[in-house]
Amino acid sequence: MAPKQVFSKSEYAYEEIKQRILADELSPGEAVNQEGIAAELGISTTPVREAFKRLASEGLMALATHKDARVTELTLTEAQSLYEVRLNIDPLAARWAAERRSEADIALVRQAVSALHPLTGTSELPALIAHREFHRAIYRASHNEPMIEILDSLWDKADRYRQFTLKYRADTEAEIERVRGEHQALADAVIDGDPSGAEDIMRQHISRSLGRQAVEKLRAGETADG
Repeated sequence: MAPKQVFSKSEYAYEEIKQRILADELSPGEAVNQEGIAAELGISTTPVREAFKRLASEGLMALATHKDARVTELTLTEAQSLYEVRLNIDPLAARWAAERRSEADIALVRQAVSALHPLTGTSELPALIAHREFHRAIYRASHNEPMIEILDSLWDKADRYRQFTLKYRADTEAEIERVRGEHQALADAVIDGDPSGAEDIMRQHISRSLGRQAVEKLRAGETADG
């Protein structure tokens, strides 16, 4: 595949490798050879090395040698930390979104909720991207830039735990409908200017999220291993 014209070669390598990690094409703990991925992408090793460093700074890869890197493992500690942050920040973002949303924000929320697809064990990257864009439309409507930056920075890491949960969770129509209903109720509360409702719905949504389920699964695994 040839590099996209809109990207520099290092940006192209970064995006390609990151998407493979988020789509679980590169699994937690998997080693990635610099020369191998460079040949596959049709570029030199220099932009791949730059991409490795950037992904390492974001916590998605660990540099092993000057030529190799490894996809970081999923851990209970990280899963718990991500969940704790989101459980406290996302509800506040939803409250502020309902208080501060503009007409442009309302249009984006409506568009994003209509584009959602259920996240199931067979979900592909576009479904995860649509899910991300919905939540992003909500928290960007808060118009609080530090909060937006924090939530943006967490999303890639959190998506890996969503993928992990989707691998083992049994998909049921009731669960799919529950999540669909929560998303619609959250969108409605923000659009209608209901701060308390938006905050409560978001808190409930996060408390039953794929991230929370990942914490429970990883904790059960550690208990079993112990």
